[in-house]
Amino acid sequence: MKAAQITKYSKQFKVEVRDIPVPEITDQEVLVKVKAAAVNHLELLIATGSVKLIQDYEFPLTLGNELTGIVEKIGKNVTGFKVGDAIYSRLPLQKIGAFAEYAAIHADAIAHLPVNLNFVTGAAAPLTGLTAYQSLHEELAAKAGESLFIPGGSGSFGQMAIPIAKNMGIKVIVSGSPKARERTMAAGADQYIDYTTENYWERLRDLDYVIDTLGPSEFDRELSIIKPGGHLLSLRTGPNKRFAKALGLPGWKQKLFSIAGAKYDHKAKKKKIEYHFVFVRSDGEQLRKITKIIEENRIVPAVDPTVFHIEDINEALNFVAAGHPKGKVIIRF
Repeated sequence: MKAAQITKYSKQFKVEVRDIPVPEITDQEVLVKVKAAAVNHLELLIATGSVKLIQDYEFPLTLGNELTGIVEKIGKNVTGFKVGDAIYSRLPLQKIGAFAEYAAIHADAIAHLPVNLNFVTGAAAPLTGLTAYQSLHEELAAKAGESLFIPGGSGSFGQMAIPIAKNMGIKVIVSGSPKARERTMAAGADQYIDYTTENYWERLRDLDYVIDTLGPSEFDRELSIIKPGGHLLSLRTGPNKRFAKALGLPGWKQKLFSIAGAKYDHKAKKKKIEYHFVFVRSDGEQLRKITKIIEENRIVPAVDPTVFHIEDINEALNFVAAGHPKGKVIIRF
């Protein structure tokens, strides 16, 4: 089968498409014939070695974190799935490999594809869906009646986070471009701030939560709109001591992350705010709950219209890194 692999971490990495054997499955796994796989910034972080303190890989490494496909073979201890089922998955971090014609995936990491999504749109849902679900339910333990702001939330993350948050009874405010206003309000946002004409830090005050999608440059502004006792969770700014402890990393890694995140922890603590960093994990049970939300709300994630195949993997990664995709970038098989 064809698979897109790297042989080492490198800031100037090049992905090679190779012919490798179809993987064998364990008793707890299913063999999936891949139909589509999404290309994320996470692939860039993995290939450059930026997350190797969180998860280090052996080489050669097949890249790719989320996919859709058809179950071709089932391990003898797997229940709830049968050959021919259409599934989607955020692959376990320890065993990625969506950029391949076949993938062996632990059954705990898959769920049936939502009925309103096809293989292409379905490949855009699991990573952002699980990130939103774990951020709101686990990291923040958000409650009905509380308020959430997502700066830059009109993109793929917001598409999933807004309906999940609204499903929990949370008031959701989003900032983004003027062209995304209608789509974002239709997804359930209570308020929309057009960043081209308004500064969110001048409009908002005393919020319970901010989920940051923009990174370190917005940290101080985001802190300024959260009330004491509130929480700032970032997808981009960087890990800290809380994150390392929650992940159960060894002591030396906890110390490194404590140092790396000290500046952010200190700033947040001064304002009596808790800073969180999230790194999403696979979870088939949560994915089934997300499926229900997707189907009930008729959510269809935006997908960039550019067609990429596995032979175009380097172009697709460059497009994600430097381009302006109109939704998730998808490799089609």
